[in-house]
Amino acid sequence: MGGSADRGEGSTMANDALDPHVGVATAVRGDLPALGQDPSRTYRLGIMGGTFDPIHNGHLVAAEAAFDRLGLDVVVFMPAGSPAFKQDKQVSAGEDRYAMTLLATSDNPHFTASRFEVDRAGITYTAETLTRLREIYPNNVEFYFITGADAIAEVVTWRDAGTIARLAHLVGATRPGYDLESARRAFAEASCEFDVTYLEIPALAISSSYLRERVSAGQSLRYLTPDVVTGYIHKHELYGAHGGRYGQGRGL
Repeated sequence: MGGSADRGEGSTMANDALDPHVGVATAVRGDLPALGQDPSRTYRLGIMGGTFDPIHNGHLVAAEAAFDRLGLDVVVFMPAGSPAFKQDKQVSAGEDRYAMTLLATSDNPHFTASRFEVDRAGITYTAETLTRLREIYPNNVEFYFITGADAIAEVVTWRDAGTIARLAHLVGATRPGYDLESARRAFAEASCEFDVTYLEIPALAISSSYLRERVSAGQSLRYLTPDVVTGYIHKHELYGAHGGRYGQGRGL
């Protein structure tokens, strides 16, 4: 999700699941987390959208910070299916990006990865994703859409920005020293009111493009992304990697 042209979304979803502990239909479709069972409380769902090509520690640290500081119940990572704002760029297959995201989040009990966008054909928009999620989850589940500072200033220009403002709290993950003035000005001048929280995340100095460049150059990814993601990249020879380099002191 995201971008001035916005990111693709999608999911092939199952029927509502029955929670045996509460005996009511819960808001879970496909691999989305089950929330909303107790009508007497409010749930907070973090939505981490992105291309994740590849996912890296900056994404994970940002999601963990949002979870901790905003009291989220869970953060769901949604790799974009067909990101519209990257239609003129080469993007790895959705299956690979989803697999890396699943591996990177598997050891965190309050992270989950979803195929919600990867499985849906065509290009859609953040407003549409949030609308579909709102149809799935009851009103006692609040949405916190987490994105990077570079994108947060452009949200007001996204398609159906008013829908985004109505359906989700925005969380802007920023790098230390990042000038937020343009973002604050854009929201102040917007025709609709946005609820925005900014979080400073030191690890966001890392970028996916930086990791791709390092892999192509045969350089190490250690401490930039989880080792399981590095292993996947080399096993599937993404970004110009060669499997033989992995574990031999090059391209780790």
